[in-house]
Amino acid sequence: MSMIRRYSYPFSAIVGQEALKEALLLNVVNPGIGGVLVRGEKGTAKSTAVRALAAILPEMDVVRDCPCACDPDDADTLCPLCRETLSAAGELPREQRRVRVTELPVGASEDRVVGSLDMEAALADGRRCFEHGLLAAANRGILYVDEVNLLDDHLVDVLLDAAAMGVNTVEREGLSWSHPARFTLVGTMNPEEGELRPQLLDRFGLCVEVRGMAEPEQRMAVMARRMDFERDPAEFCEHWREKDRLLAESVMTARRLLPGVRADEDCMRAVVEQAIAARVDGHRADIVMLKTAKTLAALDGREEVRSEDVRKAAALALPHRMRRKPFEAVGGGPRP
Repeated sequence: MSMIRRYSYPFSAIVGQEALKEALLLNVVNPGIGGVLVRGEKGTAKSTAVRALAAILPEMDVVRDCPCACDPDDADTLCPLCRETLSAAGELPREQRRVRVTELPVGASEDRVVGSLDMEAALADGRRCFEHGLLAAANRGILYVDEVNLLDDHLVDVLLDAAAMGVNTVEREGLSWSHPARFTLVGTMNPEEGELRPQLLDRFGLCVEVRGMAEPEQRMAVMARRMDFERDPAEFCEHWREKDRLLAESVMTARRLLPGVRADEDCMRAVVEQAIAARVDGHRADIVMLKTAKTLAALDGREEVRSEDVRKAAALALPHRMRRKPFEAVGGGPRP
């Protein structure tokens, strides 16, 4: 029986929303930036852009059949299953696959997110049997949470712990299981449905506000492309495939350039001055700004950070970290 193929709207076909697309690409080039929070009203291509990202993500080496997509060249971050295989066979089977976007539904249970230990197997014959969850699937990839502001508080705490430690640990009845959980967190939300807890807000490296476009020509282009996509998804995706491929190549080029990108003392001082002027707490904003400025340079094919990179980085890394008055929204204006 043939499978019905599902088509995702091409990333390159999204009209406008340049800040959103740039923030996502920055995190693909440099996962160390720490993810992105996308805030905006309904119907502004937030979810479309994140799901379309999958087609331009680069390939990576993984251990074949590993539920955590472990890196076969990094013995220090292997999951228990891969460690056992390496100990028994002396080597790990490998393959290449694209970085994945793993979606976390708002109503997901804790076991679905973190995984679960099979206590019956443990009691019967002493074996540790672990059912991997979404955090395992997201390792070395992107964890996407739509309507992240509606996520259960307990799951928010789980995400914070995993994001901070890079490890997911499940404990039950004296048994435990740990596996790597290094992921880029991407969240979308509609501010009208409530704000995020400050602890989670600060964990996002970048924040982007998206709004519906006011220009008639852009709005007409949105309608026309969407109608073309719905009429014949296969033909539409084929039409945009080359542009997505070129975009994927630019991401790989930027990844290769990134380690050699330099920021001189003037640029680093500009980063610090931006953070002080915004009156942000702690030093996370400074570090994220510098990483973002370097990544912007790499995406532009340069090995030196410029002042405009710092300004753009500040616009992405500071707004959600600025001190706000009570009842003031993240965007800076008072809530209605």
